[in-house]
Amino acid sequence: MSTVAANEVLRIEGNLSYETIPAVLARTEEFAARPDLPQEIRIDFAAVTGVDSAAVALLLDWRRMALARGKTLVFENLPANLLALATLYGVAELIQPES
Repeated sequence: MSTVAANEVLRIEGNLSYETIPAVLARTEEFAARPDLPQEIRIDFAAVTGVDSAAVALLLDWRRMALARGKTLVFENLPANLLALATLYGVAELIQPES
Protein backbone atom coordinates (compact mmCIF):
# COMPACT_ATOMS: atom_id res chain seq x y z
CA MET A 1 0.00 0.00 0.00
CA SER A 2 1.32 3.46 -0.83
CA THR A 3 0.13 7.03 -0.90
CA VAL A 4 0.54 9.75 -3.48
CA ALA A 5 0.50 13.09 -1.69
CA ALA A 6 -0.24 15.23 -4.74
CA ASN A 7 -3.59 13.59 -5.42
CA GLU A 8 -4.16 12.10 -1.97
CA VAL A 9 -4.82 8.67 -3.38
CA LEU A 10 -4.34 5.63 -1.20
CA ARG A 11 -3.34 2.73 -3.45
CA ILE A 12 -4.22 -0.77 -2.33
CA GLU A 13 -2.17 -3.63 -3.77
CA GLY A 14 -2.27 -7.40 -3.72
CA ASN A 15 -4.85 -9.78 -2.36
CA LEU A 16 -7.67 -8.59 -0.07
CA SER A 17 -8.65 -11.69 1.85
CA TYR A 18 -9.42 -12.85 5.35
CA GLU A 19 -5.69 -13.48 5.85
CA THR A 20 -4.50 -10.06 4.59
CA ILE A 21 -7.26 -7.73 5.85
CA PRO A 22 -5.82 -7.19 9.38
CA ALA A 23 -2.55 -5.84 7.99
CA VAL A 24 -4.34 -3.67 5.39
CA LEU A 25 -6.68 -2.30 8.05
CA ALA A 26 -3.76 -1.47 10.36
CA ARG A 27 -1.97 0.44 7.59
CA THR A 28 -5.08 2.34 6.58
CA GLU A 29 -5.78 3.28 10.19
CA GLU A 30 -2.29 4.83 10.28
CA PHE A 31 -3.15 6.79 7.13
CA ALA A 32 -6.48 7.89 8.63
CA ALA A 33 -4.76 9.12 11.80
CA ARG A 34 -2.81 11.77 9.88
CA PRO A 35 -3.48 15.29 11.13
CA ASP A 36 -3.58 16.55 7.50
CA LEU A 37 -6.12 13.98 6.29
CA PRO A 38 -7.99 15.52 3.34
CA GLN A 39 -11.76 15.98 3.32
CA GLU A 40 -12.04 13.58 0.37
CA ILE A 41 -10.16 10.31 0.70
CA ARG A 42 -9.65 8.39 -2.52
CA ILE A 43 -8.73 4.69 -2.44
CA ASP A 44 -7.54 3.06 -5.67
CA PHE A 45 -7.96 -0.70 -6.14
CA ALA A 46 -6.32 -0.96 -9.58
CA ALA A 47 -3.48 -3.13 -8.21
CA VAL A 48 -5.69 -5.49 -6.21
CA THR A 49 -5.16 -9.03 -7.46
CA GLY A 50 -7.89 -10.91 -5.61
CA VAL A 51 -10.70 -10.55 -3.09
CA ASP A 52 -12.94 -12.61 -0.88
CA SER A 53 -15.93 -11.71 1.26
CA ALA A 54 -13.66 -10.16 3.91
CA ALA A 55 -12.91 -7.36 1.42
CA VAL A 56 -16.59 -6.38 1.46
CA ALA A 57 -16.47 -6.08 5.25
CA LEU A 58 -13.29 -3.99 4.96
CA LEU A 59 -14.91 -1.50 2.61
CA LEU A 60 -17.93 -1.19 4.88
CA ASP A 61 -15.60 -0.58 7.83
CA TRP A 62 -13.77 2.12 5.88
CA ARG A 63 -17.11 3.79 5.09
CA ARG A 64 -17.99 3.72 8.79
CA MET A 65 -14.60 5.20 9.75
CA ALA A 66 -14.89 7.97 7.14
CA LEU A 67 -18.39 8.85 8.29
CA ALA A 68 -17.26 9.00 11.91
CA ARG A 69 -14.52 11.47 10.89
CA GLY A 70 -16.81 13.52 8.67
CA LYS A 71 -14.83 12.59 5.55
CA THR A 72 -15.91 11.65 2.04
CA LEU A 73 -14.61 8.31 0.80
CA VAL A 74 -14.27 7.51 -2.90
CA PHE A 75 -13.36 4.03 -4.14
CA GLU A 76 -11.67 3.91 -7.55
CA ASN A 77 -11.15 0.93 -9.85
CA LEU A 78 -13.09 -1.52 -7.71
CA PRO A 79 -12.64 -5.06 -9.00
CA ALA A 80 -15.74 -6.50 -10.68
CA ASN A 81 -15.69 -9.54 -8.41
CA LEU A 82 -15.72 -7.30 -5.33
CA LEU A 83 -18.74 -5.41 -6.65
CA ALA A 84 -20.42 -8.74 -7.45
CA LEU A 85 -19.92 -9.89 -3.86
CA ALA A 86 -21.29 -6.59 -2.54
CA THR A 87 -24.34 -6.99 -4.78
CA LEU A 88 -24.83 -10.57 -3.63
CA TYR A 89 -24.76 -9.42 0.02
CA GLY A 90 -27.07 -6.48 -0.70
CA VAL A 91 -24.55 -3.79 0.25
CA ALA A 92 -23.38 -2.53 -3.16
CA GLU A 93 -25.13 0.82 -2.63
CA LEU A 94 -23.24 1.29 0.65
CA ILE A 95 -19.90 0.53 -0.98
CA GLN A 96 -20.35 2.48 -4.20
CA PRO A 97 -23.27 4.91 -3.72
CA GLU A 98 -22.85 6.61 -7.10
CA SER A 99 -23.20 3.30 -8.99
